[in-house]
Amino acid sequence: MLPRHRPPEALLASLSAVRGRADRLTHTEHLPAREARHAPWPDTVRPEIVAAALALGVEQPWAHQAEAMKLAKSGQTVVLATGTASGKSLGYLAPVLSDLLDGTEARNGRGATALYLAPTKALAADQRRRAAELAPARVRAALYDGDTPPEEREWVRQYASYVLTNPDMLHRGILPAHPRWASFLKTLRYVVVDECHTYRGVFGSHVAQVLRRLRRLCARYGSSPTFLLASATTADPAATAHRLTGLPAVAVTEDCSPRGPLVFGLWEPPLTENVGEHGAPVRRTATAEASYLLTDLVESETRTVVFVRSRRAAELVALQAQDQLGRPLADRVAAYRGGYLAEERRALERDLHSGRLLGLASTSALELGVDVSGLDAVLMAGYPGTRASLWQQAGRAGREAQGALAVLIARDDPLDTYLVHHPEALFDTPVEATVLDPDNPHVLAPHLCAAAAELPLTDSDLELFGPSTEALLPILEKRGLLRRRGDGTWYWTRRERAADAVDLRGSGGSPVQIVEAETGRLLGTVDASAAHTSVHTGAVHLHQGRTYLVRDFDLDSSVALVERADPPYTTAARDVTSISVLSTDTTVDWGEARLSFGSVEVVNQVVGYLRKRISTGEILGESKLDLPPRTLRTRAVWWSVTEDQLLDATIPFDQLPGAAHAAEHASIGLLPLFATCDRWDIGGVSVPLHPDTGLPTVFVYDGHSGGAGFAERGFRRAVQWLTATRDAIAACECERGCPSCVQSPKCGNGNDPLDKAAAVRLLDVLLAGAPVPQDEAAAGAAPVEQGGPDDGGGPDDGGGPDGPGEAP
Repeated sequence: MLPRHRPPEALLASLSAVRGRADRLTHTEHLPAREARHAPWPDTVRPEIVAAALALGVEQPWAHQAEAMKLAKSGQTVVLATGTASGKSLGYLAPVLSDLLDGTEARNGRGATALYLAPTKALAADQRRRAAELAPARVRAALYDGDTPPEEREWVRQYASYVLTNPDMLHRGILPAHPRWASFLKTLRYVVVDECHTYRGVFGSHVAQVLRRLRRLCARYGSSPTFLLASATTADPAATAHRLTGLPAVAVTEDCSPRGPLVFGLWEPPLTENVGEHGAPVRRTATAEASYLLTDLVESETRTVVFVRSRRAAELVALQAQDQLGRPLADRVAAYRGGYLAEERRALERDLHSGRLLGLASTSALELGVDVSGLDAVLMAGYPGTRASLWQQAGRAGREAQGALAVLIARDDPLDTYLVHHPEALFDTPVEATVLDPDNPHVLAPHLCAAAAELPLTDSDLELFGPSTEALLPILEKRGLLRRRGDGTWYWTRRERAADAVDLRGSGGSPVQIVEAETGRLLGTVDASAAHTSVHTGAVHLHQGRTYLVRDFDLDSSVALVERADPPYTTAARDVTSISVLSTDTTVDWGEARLSFGSVEVVNQVVGYLRKRISTGEILGESKLDLPPRTLRTRAVWWSVTEDQLLDATIPFDQLPGAAHAAEHASIGLLPLFATCDRWDIGGVSVPLHPDTGLPTVFVYDGHSGGAGFAERGFRRAVQWLTATRDAIAACECERGCPSCVQSPKCGNGNDPLDKAAAVRLLDVLLAGAPVPQDEAAAGAAPVEQGGPDDGGGPDDGGGPDGPGEAP
């Protein structure tokens, strides 16, 4: 048993020393403590708010909170981008609640209103509690989301002064019904956009247009609210806030809150005796390794949260730790994830604060602002996707006067493997910029329709919605969606609600409903873009720890019928993909090789699926499917090499398919290090001889219609990106390729063919002609940034000798 309350250095040393784990700790980083810096309360904060804060133990705000309060009262758009547990909520709540208190003195008690937007319902509920702690009851704070009963909604519209909701409800429920919200919008003083770094990619681009529609309606009712944004630490938060709101923004980034010293370990699980596809070695899973470490930490009475990537993983880590601990310590470990009732989540948070709970396995639900700071240790079972999220999660550990431990446990994945062996990519590299593009015509067009349905569009709206607006309006008129009248205004022409045609989450169609065949119960939904590969007939589907088999996938009704089952296998879709170049925006010569960026058309068809044994990944069989092809027009980065370069790299033509396919897989795995995306947001195809280039070519494309900015970021950072790809493949200790380097978990070709050694030679000859990289900061700021959805769901990486793609 580990000693109790040991310093984080000693705790990490003990974790790595026991049970033969000495070689699993690949790096240790020591981050020093930070002293607090306070500032006086601004005169503009009401004394009632100051008194409530004092009662909560806040005598003076930290300097960054006070600065945000002053900027907010001056009417400037402010983004508060500081670390986890740095008190961002108080920074915006103090000015908002002060103005709302002023508003209670109006005749109707609602002379000022404010709107709060959160990415999750749980966070909105948590913020309502904080507002209630700081403001008297006459400031009427209320939730307005999909769970709000109809009878309460009318009360919120008429009487609430602080409405807490989410972008989806603003888009579907408030803006289309703006006449009923007229009194609220007329006095709207503030709009708070919390955790704004989560609004990236296609989702973020949609949210940006929702905020522009809100600003337009506010102007119609005579108000001009101040926007206050809170964000995790990101690169250039002012630029992000500007893209999101359309307004110039001021960033507050100097974190003046106290922090204890943090010891950060990078951890690689060991290889197991099992083998995967084509005999490749397999490492112990990050979740299994996390459960062992959690067990040791709980035995030492170290309060710990394990962050995992899925709801199922949260349950598994908690169950495995409970089994290893036994009673009574097993009762002090639990799971925390979406899908629990609000009272269950609050109870778990209280138990964690009080010390009754020592271990909690959680999804990112605890990452987004919910108050659970002050832990002793944080384990991360897999890289969370961005450095911003990594530091958000790590920041949950640490109390003001006590050191804390954070450990990143690598998954069997190229990016995770690269990071635990290249610590400079985490600790010496700034966090990412938030990537979004509100001007993407595929995003903008449906919002123009929604805006026209809310209020006819005029020429004065062109600047608000962006430079693509003027060109899009005639196109929408030709489609019969908008009509221009003699006075120059554009009207919505249909009977149905225009807002219902806009999918904020960017899934590209109506979600497919997953229905239990025996009971008719709706289990959940899956995005249309991912349905062909995840809920095809015969697919294994997991839901809340239970296993189902898809009995029938009805394309016409968008329903997948499932039944309970316990098969000894998982399923992986196989597909074929072809890609054609529509236009080339930019081409750069890399010696004889060429790097290009432009528009492509991707045609993908799921043709079958593999059944793989759960324990080993062994392929048990393959079944055919007859699903229609799907076409995606998007943006891509691609590189081509010449026959002479292949000769220089000693790659004969029969090795080329495996070399290009392996390089493509690894480059997709490493792109998230340079673009704010997940590997499921992007796809790829490798072709030994592509008809449009006439050369061996590897494509990496955005998995969203119209592009998502990830391929463009890859083009801008291609030297660093492809160098990291080459290094990751070469550094892997396997012989022929494994999930840590060139195998993909979503390969539609069953990871065949792959040639690891030839891939390194291919990338060597490509990089030999690459230009010297410019300053990374300048390179990162150069592109017009776009993005993809937060939850992924795009097509998979593809490849192979005949251009087949890989399953989403």
